[in-house]
Amino acid sequence: MRADPGEYKLVSPSNLRDAAALLAGEPCRWTPLAGGTDLMVLYASGKLAARNLMNIWDLPELRRIEVTPDEIRIGAVCTYSNLQKHEIVKSEFAMLATAASWTGGIANQNRGTLGGNIANASPAADSLPALLAYDATLELYSVRGVRRIAYSEFHLAYKKHVLATDELIQTICLPRNTKGTFSYCRKVGTRNAQAISKVCIAGLARIANGVIEEVRIGMGSVAPVPLCLRKTEQQLRGRRAGPDLIRSAKQTVAEQIQTIDDIRSTAEYRSAVAANLVAEFVQKLCVRAERQ
Repeated sequence: MRADPGEYKLVSPSNLRDAAALLAGEPCRWTPLAGGTDLMVLYASGKLAARNLMNIWDLPELRRIEVTPDEIRIGAVCTYSNLQKHEIVKSEFAMLATAASWTGGIANQNRGTLGGNIANASPAADSLPALLAYDATLELYSVRGVRRIAYSEFHLAYKKHVLATDELIQTICLPRNTKGTFSYCRKVGTRNAQAISKVCIAGLARIANGVIEEVRIGMGSVAPVPLCLRKTEQQLRGRRAGPDLIRSAKQTVAEQIQTIDDIRSTAEYRSAVAANLVAEFVQKLCVRAERQ
């Protein structure tokens, strides 16, 4: 059954402060709407429970990308197309630009937003493992002020997060410390384009004199939330890259992920692929270490 537009109300605040005031003044009544790539699917099928929508698409505070010497600050309503075109994103945060190109087709990339992807909290979202690997920080805005938290602390459980009912995601901040690092990202899906991930990975590492000095690994579609492989990171950090490290890193993956059987894949397949992707990442680190 299709939705009846007459049953819905849409407001368009002129600035971020007005939007936050609306959320604070009428708690739990308003649902923010930006690109609409998820909400409009529910609306078209008559399954969108939210009846009061707040359009934040045109808020200038959420559309800009700012670059400082220490970080890049991406407004929550920046689209995947914006990310793919931005020179600093492409050169310093290539995994995020690549993930943006994986997300749906051109129409979805023109409308889908990074903040919406975070707030929607799907563990299969393509961009979120890259944010974990890049150690992203979120700025959450409300009439109470700006709250800054590590992105790795944002998700609590499937489709649940720490965003308060009066808060909006304002900015995604990425530290500009990627110079000299090696990055690796892969998406495994039914096809190359417009497919939901069965497993996806983003890995970032810094190697000096054959030793892995720093490493971060984010994975999607392997747990109820986008996942940092902390145990694997700890196992790799400070170690000399070599074949034994590949085997041991692969073995730790199963201890951290929580794969499931669903319409897109089986838990057994996801576990095997996740382990193989981590092994491939570490193998590439070994090759890079040998060349130093």
